[in-house]
Amino acid sequence: MKVIENKIALNLDEDAEIAVQGCIAPIAHTAGNFHKEWDALANLRAAEPEKQYAAAVFHDFLPSEAVSVGECWEIQEAGVQELLEQLHPDASLEMRVEMYGLEECKGLRACLRAYNDHLVHIVFRIHAEFALEDGWFTPSQFAGHLVIDRNQKTVVFFQMHVPPGTLNFDVHWETTLEGWDAPRWITDCGYCSQMELWTGSENILQDTEFTEAITQEEAERLLIQRFYKSQRINWVSLAEALEMTQAQQKPVHVISLDGPLFDEAC
Repeated sequence: MKVIENKIALNLDEDAEIAVQGCIAPIAHTAGNFHKEWDALANLRAAEPEKQYAAAVFHDFLPSEAVSVGECWEIQEAGVQELLEQLHPDASLEMRVEMYGLEECKGLRACLRAYNDHLVHIVFRIHAEFALEDGWFTPSQFAGHLVIDRNQKTVVFFQMHVPPGTLNFDVHWETTLEGWDAPRWITDCGYCSQMELWTGSENILQDTEFTEAITQEEAERLLIQRFYKSQRINWVSLAEALEMTQAQQKPVHVISLDGPLFDEAC
């Protein structure tokens, strides 16, 4: 790798082999008890708990040109698709946006968070879903880390996971309930404690001093703004808004929402 005016070019030894672990924990909760009534959801588990990959798969996470800290880029789909199929054979990066008329939720993006002479830390965000029997499963997002040894050109830590949250997935199920004369689509949301692919340990980042870096929170903010225009708004708390309306003598327009504006778990 080389540094070009505070930009670095990233590469990997594509002949290296990497073992990746995969896990989907049993669904712990759904608002409508879908995880108890729908077999496909109740039995959702990682297709392959462990799989060997050529490092070339992870090359799709890298930018095609030299980048600087805080710069974002599009991830190539092929490698991500292969990884997602370790969790579920019918994984899709297309997203069923026709249900909502939103294109902005689609995508795969990464950001260079930090680097030094030894390590590079890339943070990424991916939106995808799984086709299940009689429906589909949409995680809130797949967030992740990719740490590369610059000298060996190898992956030393990789994690792609659905972050924890009160609700971190959305499901659509085509079924016939009691009293219905035909199948209908019904929706639910719920919580899964672990849906993850990983190799190596994040401990490698502990106490690491980087030559250039932004915080994890800054990197995540840069990424989320690439997905949702609403995140480009300078939001303030209700208390701050009430203070501002008094000072500026302007009305406050209130909108009530029943889902988040920052992921696909609604």
